[in-house]
Amino acid sequence: MSRSSALRYYVLTRLMLAPLMIWTITTVVFLLLRATPGDPVDALLGARAPAAAKDQLRTQLGLDQPLWVQYLDYLGSLLRLDLGTSISAQGQTVWQIIQAHFPATVELTVCGMIVATVVGVGIGAIAAARPNTPVDAGGRLFGIITYAIPMYWFGMILQLLFSVRLGWFPIGTRYPLQGTPPTSLTGLYVVDSLLTFDFGALATTLYYLALPSLTLGILISGVFERMVRVNLKQTLNSDYVEAARARGIPERRIVMVHALKNALIPVITILGLTFASMLGGAVLTEVTFSWPGLANRLYEAISQRDYPVVQGLMVFFGIIVAIISIGIDILNAYIDPRIRY
Repeated sequence: MSRSSALRYYVLTRLMLAPLMIWTITTVVFLLLRATPGDPVDALLGARAPAAAKDQLRTQLGLDQPLWVQYLDYLGSLLRLDLGTSISAQGQTVWQIIQAHFPATVELTVCGMIVATVVGVGIGAIAAARPNTPVDAGGRLFGIITYAIPMYWFGMILQLLFSVRLGWFPIGTRYPLQGTPPTSLTGLYVVDSLLTFDFGALATTLYYLALPSLTLGILISGVFERMVRVNLKQTLNSDYVEAARARGIPERRIVMVHALKNALIPVITILGLTFASMLGGAVLTEVTFSWPGLANRLYEAISQRDYPVVQGLMVFFGIIVAIISIGIDILNAYIDPRIRY
């Protein structure tokens, strides 16, 4: 089988398995929500509400039905692309919640990923180019520390230092409450500011993005630092690098032009999967900085026992992870001709 045919077969297989993965996520979330303590009716009405009112609301929400009936009803809704309606947000659909909050999460994740890539790849490349030196030891220490530090703790430390003590940055939120955000075209304030040439709004948006994106990016950068440092060290010991040194090519050019390019191939996979996980996993950062993103909304839905919102958002994030992982595999196959499927 030719390489193109093998890749085409692999992509079709992954596309066929994607619904199975999403169904598994849906089933696990559905069962876990109903297995954990707590009742959405109590969350809405309060534990001391009259029993008749509770029963009426439970019937209205379909929670009085057997578990298997609720499960089949939910699967039927998913097949109609209906992610459900919130039971705590006055009839707001999950699609409306996604439309309102997802752009904020994307903006924070992209900025955090830029910080993580620049810092992680930069420190990893510098450490690998100076093996067995204090610089190399410092790079290893950076990777360990950033991986071990709790994200919420690091965010609060940055808030305490740069917001409370120094007053350099706002303590949270996405935009000043008394300010007017840029005209909404995409929901991404940075993009909307550029499209409308509103550079004042652009400066304000970046100002409010700085601290949460640094929190997210610096802690994720340790993953990239370790990957780049290990792979670049191996690449610098390869035969073609030794041949380049023998030809008198400067070491800096060897690292930046020849070795780093090949060392970044496995990093692409980690970068893509990390980006996908950051979209749904930035809960601690968004909660710490009161960022009005989808991860923060998911946290609120879990606290309120809002079954439809939690299930719908988990399905949405599962679809994103499936799409990105397939795209990364295809990109890797085209970048590295040695890959076979």
